[in-house]
Amino acid sequence: MQMTNGVLLVNLGTPDSPAPRDVYRYLIEFLTDARVIDMPWLKRQLLVRGVIVPARYRQSAKSYQAIWTPEGSPLKVYGYRVKEALQSQLGDDFHVELAMRYQNPSIAQVLAKFKAMPLKRLIVIPFFPQYASATTGSVHQRVMEEVSRWDNIPKITFINDYATHPAVIQAFCEVSAPYLKADYDHVLFSFHGLPKRQLAQADRYNRCCQVKDCCAKLSPLNYGCYSAQCYATAQAIVDALHIAPDHFSIAFQSRLGKEPWLQPYTSEAITALARQGKKRLLVFCPSFVCDCLETIHEIGVEYAEEFKHAGGEQLDLVPGLNDHSQWISALKSLVEEHLEKDYASACATKAAVTFASSCR
Repeated sequence: MQMTNGVLLVNLGTPDSPAPRDVYRYLIEFLTDARVIDMPWLKRQLLVRGVIVPARYRQSAKSYQAIWTPEGSPLKVYGYRVKEALQSQLGDDFHVELAMRYQNPSIAQVLAKFKAMPLKRLIVIPFFPQYASATTGSVHQRVMEEVSRWDNIPKITFINDYATHPAVIQAFCEVSAPYLKADYDHVLFSFHGLPKRQLAQADRYNRCCQVKDCCAKLSPLNYGCYSAQCYATAQAIVDALHIAPDHFSIAFQSRLGKEPWLQPYTSEAITALARQGKKRLLVFCPSFVCDCLETIHEIGVEYAEEFKHAGGEQLDLVPGLNDHSQWISALKSLVEEHLEKDYASACATKAAVTFASSCR
């Protein structure tokens, strides 16, 4: 029996259906994750189960109903397409699976499949280009919780981020190419937001929001900062597309609760742009690789209406990478590059052992 390389693709998740009961179940699992809402257990449970979800799940269900396709949730539909395309690209030496951090197919269910295989190694790729504890960190923790119970644990490679990976940036550029043929007054990069407090907690050098423009450029001191990686992604796309410095800006969407989140907020940014006389706005969402509720509905419907209400005329959304061929190539590159690193490390270790033996 031939050993295989496992590739686990993981996205955030989606309800099993747009019915209110399934949306309720999804939101409960999502928002009670301690890495998403990082409060003490009891306070988090009371807030989520007693306040947030009861107030939001019916409206969220209506939003999901608006984007649901005959095949199902766009996020899951594209996820399976990517899985099949990447499997075809990688070939028989690999086995690719898709899991969702919340709901189905669960990480536990998919890892059970890998456990039954003659697994040489497992490469885990969260569908989040920029690292955050609430997303990539949560995926990695859940994988480790499951695998830690196995008797035989294979070599595991966790891919933390690919915020400026050239092949990923190229994918964003190719997806946007048809839109950039038009004449837009401004380009807005809208990333998913996070509470500022969570970024400060992850900062080991006490620089977060303490140093002017601390997120403007990636460095060894802020490399693990979600916001800094967002700015780096936007800048890499801007450089590749030759967008003028005064023709783009960056904002953060999907705020939850009253505490300060990353700013500027997308809703306020698009209103300000409209009032400045920007009539035609193009929006990128580079923290989302698959179209989902936050892109199709929040940006494409809700924010588009806000933009027009404030005086704008047209807001267009650049689609997610979805199952674009360049995105599949980028994922293939990520897998192969990490295998090459493993091979190089193994060769270096073998050479060091051989040298040490010869010196005895």
